[in-house]
Amino acid sequence: MRKPWVVGVLAGLLLLGACGDPSSGPESAPPVPSAPKASSTTHQRPAATPEAETDTEAEPNTGAGTGTKAPAQHARPTVLYLGDSLAMENQKVLGGLMRDQLKARYTSAPYSGTTLCDYLEGTGEDSLVPSKDKAAALVRTLRPDFVVLQFWGNAWDYTPCMDGIAYDTARDKYFARYTADARRLTDQIAGAAGGDRPKVVWVLQGPDPMTPDRVRRVNAIYERQAAASGDMLADAGKAVSPASARYTWSQYLPCTAYEREHTAYCTQPSSGRTALHIDDDYLHFCLVPTTSTPKPCPVRSPGILRITRAITRAVAARLD
Repeated sequence: MRKPWVVGVLAGLLLLGACGDPSSGPESAPPVPSAPKASSTTHQRPAATPEAETDTEAEPNTGAGTGTKAPAQHARPTVLYLGDSLAMENQKVLGGLMRDQLKARYTSAPYSGTTLCDYLEGTGEDSLVPSKDKAAALVRTLRPDFVVLQFWGNAWDYTPCMDGIAYDTARDKYFARYTADARRLTDQIAGAAGGDRPKVVWVLQGPDPMTPDRVRRVNAIYERQAAASGDMLADAGKAVSPASARYTWSQYLPCTAYEREHTAYCTQPSSGRTALHIDDDYLHFCLVPTTSTPKPCPVRSPGILRITRAITRAVAARLD
């Protein structure tokens, strides 16, 4: 690590809650590998998020129900991706993998700085997500087979629907609120779908250097909710953690075989390691600084590819 991670952590708290529009121009879309078949609170002010991105080239959904059966019956699964600034920076790469590897119809509608409650219907003006992009509203419109949820655990006063509950000041209330909201969001998604219930995919988060126990407990909430409702997990956080230390934060990890073969993803080939974070942002995985306008990450970033591959593998496994 070129700088002490503490410096990066302190600077990271001052960043905006998204992978924004960096000063460097966007690169061409990165190559994506085949999908095998087989979380500290961010104290950042979010900015407005663009309209939901939809795969406009996809054929219309047939409306066939998933019900209690696996969505494997769908030749082309429909995937909806919701979340906070991590989902914002991931959305283009995940969409590419979903379309290329699973032939999926894909829609993403992330909003930087959000929590689970922001996607609940009934939060009204106390939410950072407009009514048209609430989880249940999008489920009614798109009839997805999978709803992928990626939330780091935001909970600051700027998020109105959290009623000022934050991990730093009210830990028991914070975890109780996330538990209740995970249940409510699952119920609203199921209710919006009727008998054609999609599978909810809870994305487990990577290590948090500031409050390592917090992200572990948030992940446990997602695990319990998935088990209770018969839904799914995608342990994307494991892909950005040291092999022997799931909840130990690291700015660099050894390059994978794919990263060694595609040198743009192995940022330090001489030492056999790659960067997951830039020096002054311990949270986001986009390898350029964030700015005030949240946008998908425009540069090849190993952490983003690792996370999105893990999500794609989880969905692919369900289709087998």
